[in-house]
Amino acid sequence: MGKVIPNREQAYELLKKYNKSESLINHALAVESVMLHFAEKLGEEDKEKWGIIGLVHDLDYEMYPEEHCKKTEEILTEENWPEDYIRAIVSHGWKMCSDVEPVETMEKVLYTIDELTGLIHANALMRPTGISGMKVKSVKKKWKDKSFAAGVNREVIAEGAEMLGMDLSKVIEETIKGMEKVAEEIGIKK
Repeated sequence: MGKVIPNREQAYELLKKYNKSESLINHALAVESVMLHFAEKLGEEDKEKWGIIGLVHDLDYEMYPEEHCKKTEEILTEENWPEDYIRAIVSHGWKMCSDVEPVETMEKVLYTIDELTGLIHANALMRPTGISGMKVKSVKKKWKDKSFAAGVNREVIAEGAEMLGMDLSKVIEETIKGMEKVAEEIGIKK
């Protein structure tokens, strides 16, 4: 049987099957939006693929946190998803829960912005205007405060930006722009 190229609706249904947590679903929507933004910015042909990979990147996290990335690989293999989709998703856990190194641009973007969306989301929740008008310097100020959003792995973000050959400030700026597109839906627009 041939591989199934998932569409956005199928990917979202699969996400909801394995995730009930509003915060995890909002994170998935944020990452999807940022992936779509970067695909557009970089002139990628298959933007939907980028979005779908962003949407389901943490598919297994709620139900199988100890098997993060490994369980997603199993689930998506059973669902007959294409290998390149699975590889891209598994690579976002490189050196944390996966030994699959991000090599494609799409993989490097996912690796970089996954943690960054968390930092920006937390920052938006603290601001009276939410994400509206958020500046890079505001995020960088919070970046330096290691107790703020302490679970965010800043080293991964910095390493990812370097892998992409992009200045960290530019990555932050573009990630903010990507998140603004779903700000209302994920509760960071005030």
